[in-house]
Amino acid sequence: MKSTVKKENKLIKFLNSKKVVPYIFVLPFILSFSVLTLYPAIQAVVMSFQRILPGQVEFIGLANYRRLMNPVFYRAFRNTLLYTFFTLLVLIPVPMILAVFLNSKIVKFKTILRSALFIPSLTSVVVAGLIFRLIFAESGASIANQFIGLFGIDPIVWTTQSWSAIFLMVLLASWRWMGVNVLYFLAGLQSIPDEMYESADIDGANVFDKFRHITVPFLKSVTIFVTTISIIGGFRVFAESYVFWGASSPGNIATTLVSYLYQQGIQRNDMGFGAAVGVVVLIIIFLVSLIYLILTGAFKKETR
Repeated sequence: MKSTVKKENKLIKFLNSKKVVPYIFVLPFILSFSVLTLYPAIQAVVMSFQRILPGQVEFIGLANYRRLMNPVFYRAFRNTLLYTFFTLLVLIPVPMILAVFLNSKIVKFKTILRSALFIPSLTSVVVAGLIFRLIFAESGASIANQFIGLFGIDPIVWTTQSWSAIFLMVLLASWRWMGVNVLYFLAGLQSIPDEMYESADIDGANVFDKFRHITVPFLKSVTIFVTTISIIGGFRVFAESYVFWGASSPGNIATTLVSYLYQQGIQRNDMGFGAAVGVVVLIIIFLVSLIYLILTGAFKKETR
């Protein structure tokens, strides 16, 4: 009996020791990461070297990666780059300016405005896509065509042209994620000391000078973070394309890398080739994340 109690006490001391406790706390994350992220990623890499048919798996080397050199993949990659580029143009400077505006003392009803900006991110992308499809319908009676008609512009068939396809996806993404990025920048603005702006006022700096020389430099880390997650989100885009055109768009005008993966891997049951597309997306996201860590100094040694 005493030996059992001693063993239990030793086990409790061992589990409560400083060397063991940190690993116990991170164990749930390690297990979930291994099961839900690491294992699927490894399987995707293995599958990218295989031809997978019902009841038959065959290793074919780099054949799936050679098949990536085709016009549809190039178009999907180009569309993804354009989408990412234009979302960055909108979702970095505009939320920053809105955050500065909402953080100023002259603005009233700040809480209501912040909530109004954040609500779209809580909306289902399917519901939002349905509303946007009605707004940009092909008929001349749609809201968008009626609006441009006020300026003497003929009705546009929004879902059949390359430029309008990218425009619709960027518009939907901007509407959904604008409020989230505003909150990121608002959080960053709270770390800027008021004394900096007071000193600038004494020196006679105007609003634009303070924004350029104080606000923007102090928001550098937040800007890098928001840029990184926006790039990652850009290369992962799927829903914004799917709600307008489904799995395939006319002439691949809105086909992205992930929608191309869905077409090949799920619709055509070519899992090996779909895995190869997924590995390419994975590598791009990994490189973007690595660049972010380098820019934020995550690999620098701490100096005492």
